[in-house]
Amino acid sequence: MTRDKIRVVITNSQKKVQIPTGLRMLVRRCCTAVLKMENFEGAAEISVTFVDNEQIKELNTQYRDKPIETDVLSFPMGSDGKYDIDPNTGAQILGDVVISMEKALEQSELFGHSFQREVGYLTAHSVLHLLGYDHMEPLEKVHMREKEEFVMDMLGLEVTKSYLVEE
Repeated sequence: MTRDKIRVVITNSQKKVQIPTGLRMLVRRCCTAVLKMENFEGAAEISVTFVDNEQIKELNTQYRDKPIETDVLSFPMGSDGKYDIDPNTGAQILGDVVISMEKALEQSELFGHSFQREVGYLTAHSVLHLLGYDHMEPLEKVHMREKEEFVMDMLGLEVTKSYLVEE
């Protein structure tokens, strides 16, 4: 898979958390790493939007009927490996990732790792959802976490194995 086949459109729609230099590149690298790990074939487009807690709470209420803020939401554009195609580029449109920068900052402090690691992790988690992964069953959850941590390792970010003992 060639690097130029993956287009990641990043929009910052919040003003609460300053976006550090290099974070957009990290998000792009993270999307690319997940697709590479999954042997994704063909051109792909992913939209990533940075929001604040209030904005993500509105989306979570609207689309999931959960009136609380969350860290990340995924809006897949396909199912069973079939995606809409961008008529201008021929790329498969995988979907939208929405990350609460406020929540990512809170969680990085809570878990004692870098803000970059948290945003990278949330990006990997969400892109796996775009590809059809879920974590409703305990085994699916462990499988997904293994993939997320593999991507963190690929990108040189902090890796944790604590999920193996969590209940």
